[in-house]
Amino acid sequence: MVELKTPGEIDAMREAGRIVAQALHAVTQHATPGTRLTELDDIATTVIHEAGATSAFLHYQPPFAPTPYPAVICTSVNDAVVHGIPSHHRLRDGDLLSVDFGVSFDGWAADSAVSLTVGHPNPADTALIDTTRAALQAGIAAAAPGNRLGDIGHAIAATATAAGYGLLDDFGGHGIGRRMHEDPHVANTGRPGRGLILRPGLTLAIEPMFIAGGDGRYRTATDGWTLHSIDGSRAAHAEHTIAITDDGPRILTLP
Repeated sequence: MVELKTPGEIDAMREAGRIVAQALHAVTQHATPGTRLTELDDIATTVIHEAGATSAFLHYQPPFAPTPYPAVICTSVNDAVVHGIPSHHRLRDGDLLSVDFGVSFDGWAADSAVSLTVGHPNPADTALIDTTRAALQAGIAAAAPGNRLGDIGHAIAATATAAGYGLLDDFGGHGIGRRMHEDPHVANTGRPGRGLILRPGLTLAIEPMFIAGGDGRYRTATDGWTLHSIDGSRAAHAEHTIAITDDGPRILTLP
């Protein structure tokens, strides 16, 4: 069931979104060569505790996962597309890192993701990250009242196709509010003018995931969580939680 939020409830989600943005900023500032992924998880944990929030990821177990998630952030490196579990792996110069993070605060959830290069960037990785961010912005721009859910997916897919990137099969964005995952599913592909009508009060997490090799297939790691590109090419992930309002889309996970 799709639940529309009141303006006051959207404001409450915005407060959760500020915490998400603060944590992602702190984590990315410390994502330097030699840093362990578990150290980044510790930084995000500190932000959660100091803000009086709770993790939306820790102990979460969706139907596809064999075990509850064991950390507060996802850290996906190079060919890992999403759901990478923080380990003692030390980041290396030139790694492509995607960080996904969500919290619940005063009963409301927010979720966001960013991708970045650790140390010196590779031009191909920079183009991949920039295009994934552009697709996120295109998807947000399409989330105008009166448009359809398919308009969001079409905008994202068109950006991927134009750049020759692959789209992760089966995974996309989602409704969000009282829980991190609510209806509707927000696919990263779609037909314009088709699907659910976007009404003020609808809150969504929009999240394109692009794979550089142009192949959208993936394999699941032995941890049961991490999804890797099937061809070993690098991937990027970008996400914001937004609300559809009478004035257009409002991004709730900005600083």
